[in-house]
Amino acid sequence: MPEERTGRPSGPAVTARPGGFGRPGRGGPRSSIAAMAYAEKPKDMGVTFKRILTYLGRQKGGLIVVLLLVAFSTGLELLAPYLTQIAIDNYIIPKRLGGLAVIALVLLLIYMTDAVVNLLYSFSMIDVAQRTVKSMRNDLFAKVQSLPIRFFDLRPHGELMSRFTNDIENINTTINQSLAQLISSVLTIAGVTVVMLLINWRLAIVCLLSVPIFTLLTRGIARYTLQGFIDQQTNLGTLNGIIEENVTGQKAIKAFVHEQESIAEFGAANLKLKQSAMRAQVFSGFIMPMGNLLNNITFALIVGIGGWMTVKGLATIGVIASFVNYAKQFASPLNQIATLYNTVQSAFAGGERVFQVMDEQGEYGDEKEREIGPVRGQVVFDHVCFSYDQGTPVLKDITLDAQPGQTIALVGHTGAGKTTIVNLLARFYDLDSGVISIDGEDIRNLDKDSVRRKLGIVLQDTYLFRGTVRENIRYGRPEATDEEIEQAAVMANSDHFIKHLPEGYDTILSEEGSNLSHGQRQLLSITRTILADPDILVLDEATSSVDTRTEKYIQQAMLTLMQGRTSFIIAHRLSTIREADNILVIDHGEIIERGNHEELLAQKGFYHDLYYSQFARAV
Repeated sequence: MPEERTGRPSGPAVTARPGGFGRPGRGGPRSSIAAMAYAEKPKDMGVTFKRILTYLGRQKGGLIVVLLLVAFSTGLELLAPYLTQIAIDNYIIPKRLGGLAVIALVLLLIYMTDAVVNLLYSFSMIDVAQRTVKSMRNDLFAKVQSLPIRFFDLRPHGELMSRFTNDIENINTTINQSLAQLISSVLTIAGVTVVMLLINWRLAIVCLLSVPIFTLLTRGIARYTLQGFIDQQTNLGTLNGIIEENVTGQKAIKAFVHEQESIAEFGAANLKLKQSAMRAQVFSGFIMPMGNLLNNITFALIVGIGGWMTVKGLATIGVIASFVNYAKQFASPLNQIATLYNTVQSAFAGGERVFQVMDEQGEYGDEKEREIGPVRGQVVFDHVCFSYDQGTPVLKDITLDAQPGQTIALVGHTGAGKTTIVNLLARFYDLDSGVISIDGEDIRNLDKDSVRRKLGIVLQDTYLFRGTVRENIRYGRPEATDEEIEQAAVMANSDHFIKHLPEGYDTILSEEGSNLSHGQRQLLSITRTILADPDILVLDEATSSVDTRTEKYIQQAMLTLMQGRTSFIIAHRLSTIREADNILVIDHGEIIERGNHEELLAQKGFYHDLYYSQFARAV
């Protein structure tokens, strides 16, 4: 789309559908700059944890099953060392082999049962995790659909995609692989503590001394790792934005021989990602070896003190053997918790970025807006002022009155504010001051979706989805029949080229319709709008990408479509402008001339000069 805003990205391409249609403009700052601008200071991790727990809480049934299975598995694992103690003290030392065989069979049964239980709770945990992240993805996607166009103007697409993929996947990995382990570790630590105190409280105290030391060690390291994980996720989003931008913009990159600059930009972003990942991973990597060292010291103390107690008759060999096993069981979950802490921090960093999007203000407020009724087509702009950036006005005191069935042409240089008028009519942005009304109703009091259903907007930058030609046309009116789709194609003169496609109307279009020419994509967009049968029509450079012969056929279809409808036309080509009921000349956000074609020529002003410098060559 040619545009309107100096230093701002262009508006979205839409057709007559609620909520608009198409891809936001790709202008504005580079991905890396926009991503850095969007990176916020870390919020309270406790808040993020509670919000993740809210999603987990929706899977209460699955979590209860996991908890019961983990508790059963923990009980089996606690029983095994105790049976080992009995085997040593009651059967091995006294050389009673018959009882030893029974205990050995019981231990074998315990380990086999434990393996089956672990398998079951792994499956249950996978189900809980997938259901949880499914809900988060649905909520995030629904939130994105409700966000205003301004939100997408300021954020690179790849960076937003990173929140759907990398950040959500970090949460999924943590829930899937870490939650059951965390529950098991907590239950194991609690169970082992109780059992050790019952068996020998002196040795239990020796083992428990490692807990406060390990806790302080982990918390000290965590201070350095949390920000590292947050920076890592942010920089990964930046890198994804650069990748997305370069993949979709390959033609421009090659046309301007910009490969080396793109490689340099990617390398700089990749270096930042590497540095933040190193900071997070190196510090977090200290936890495991330090934990192992602490555990080995504890084992040495238990063996030394336990051996002394055995010599003094304060403990049996079976007690010491079982205590070593319990000490290992006690140390293992501590190490697991320390390892999981890194994963959990990464998930919190991802969760924070996901919830940042969810907390954005949507374009649909809580107030109850009225549905627009049948539209006659009177559109009034009453002293409308608007700016994308505070203090930089784009539209200044715009006043116009389009009567039902009239055709209004907007003329002016690129950046004058023409398309901004259309964006305000569709409520993609809200006014700074003034009123826009349809049939006397202030559109700010009307439901946005109901207003957009009445509009048919064809923009220069059209967007086609991956799917068949028929499906892309039907996007204008989902309930339309195949016959109505083909009739709309005939009216827009797209039927002739569609039938020459390999599968006709069932031909699969690639992403953004890249297997069609620009003009063919524009024809499909016009077809989609004709099918939507809107009450108010907006054509923003609608025929700029088609040849002169095709334009004549399109103009015939447009004249038919515009009959009885209020129409706004932004065009540099002559044919439609000359037929308009009223032509508004826009310059630097102001209407400087108005009238029909003959009246404006007679004034010998801006339009007269523009016509003879540009339009006269098209005659």
